[in-house]
Amino acid sequence: MSQAKTLGALKASGYRPKSIKEELRDNLIHKLKNKETVFEGVIGFEDTVIPDIERAILSRHNILMLGLRGQAKTRIARLLVHLLDEFIPVVTGSEINDDPLQPISRYARDLIAEKGDDTPIHWLHRDERYVEKLATPDVSVADLIGDVDPIKAATLKLPYSDERVLHFGLIPHSHRSIFVINELPDLQARIQVSLFNILQEGDIQIRGFKLRMPLDIQFIFTANPEDYTNRGSIITPLKDRIESQILTHYPKTIDIAKTITKQEANLAANQRQSVVIPDLLATLLEEISFAARASEYIDEKSGVSARLSISGMENLASTAERRMFINSEKSTIARITDFWGVIPAITGKVELVYEGEQEGPYQVAINIMNKTIKESFLKYFPNPEKVKRNERDPYGTIRMWFSSGQTVDLLNDSSDKDYQNKLNQVAGLEKLVNSIKVPKAEKYLFMELALHGLAEFQIVSKEIVEQKLVFRDLLASMFDEDED
Repeated sequence: MSQAKTLGALKASGYRPKSIKEELRDNLIHKLKNKETVFEGVIGFEDTVIPDIERAILSRHNILMLGLRGQAKTRIARLLVHLLDEFIPVVTGSEINDDPLQPISRYARDLIAEKGDDTPIHWLHRDERYVEKLATPDVSVADLIGDVDPIKAATLKLPYSDERVLHFGLIPHSHRSIFVINELPDLQARIQVSLFNILQEGDIQIRGFKLRMPLDIQFIFTANPEDYTNRGSIITPLKDRIESQILTHYPKTIDIAKTITKQEANLAANQRQSVVIPDLLATLLEEISFAARASEYIDEKSGVSARLSISGMENLASTAERRMFINSEKSTIARITDFWGVIPAITGKVELVYEGEQEGPYQVAINIMNKTIKESFLKYFPNPEKVKRNERDPYGTIRMWFSSGQTVDLLNDSSDKDYQNKLNQVAGLEKLVNSIKVPKAEKYLFMELALHGLAEFQIVSKEIVEQKLVFRDLLASMFDEDED
């Protein structure tokens, strides 16, 4: 069949036309029966979103995916291409991918009437059968449906009443294809009205031309619930014509979120080889995203995209890599101090409420980081507030060391050797970490975590001074503030 070059050869091959919704359905059934992965690379939706998508395809429905930003809506839409047949026959020269056995355009009908079985055809690959449009307020009916083309009328010397002077928009050009409109509420209400007939009856009307064009299109729409109040809404009659509405969501567990970030983070090969990101820090990064979604300073209706963790992982690796180059080292392990490089990935990905604006995006990011560090500390070390008086204080030696006037300066860009030497100075810190049996390569990371945790419980003070963190006795720092 793929070798047919003319309409006659196509007929002889036994080819039978099939709608795109039947095509998607048949190929999905084949994958399900053979236990094949349908949506490669989509993680965390196996028991929720993906079954809903599959049911909609089996029902031959147009689909509206509703969810906050960064919830893989567009990725799922693009992956639907893999459920199409690899190639389909098209009348050569057709603007709208006419099926040789079911032509709908004036051009294709006239060509077949003239040449019959000698009508030339070509084969269209499935990658060319995907059309995507971002809805913006300036999108017009002409963009989507079409309009009269005066240049075409003048070139062909035809009156405006002739169907051949029409210029088709994106939707007719998407005949026998998947057509995606992202951020549907941004489309003006009068433009949404123009989609009614296409969704319900499959025909279009352009500038008074009563065209009966049974377009064969799989529509996928995406929308963000926030847009319903901020920028527009999906009008009820249009929503009624979209058969399946599917709700997406953020990762439900830290492990799922870590898997997504690991898959999506765009790290260079030499970064992966020379910079080690311990599991503790990978977990901490995802906990920052989860904490941001629950923060009272961040607008929950806007959401916190999974891109925060992805960009944060890239910045974390780059911060450690930069430090490695500055100190002429060949490899390094990321530290908690390297999270200062993650702050730009946080501040640019959150929408603050009024209280958050008063705090400022930088301070909100710091507060969220400190909160997650405190929670991480409690996973490994005893709660300092719950140590009973008659029990041995695991932090006693550390308290005494700092109370004697000692300080620890952790520079953001200090070498691994200097970083380790600074932490080794703190009496009792190594013994505390050894008591919880951490991986040898991550000993100093946990020593640093212990310092940050103790600072969150106000056992020691932590100050940001230029390009370094200064840990010292809490009482001494209070006296210094009084003197100032």
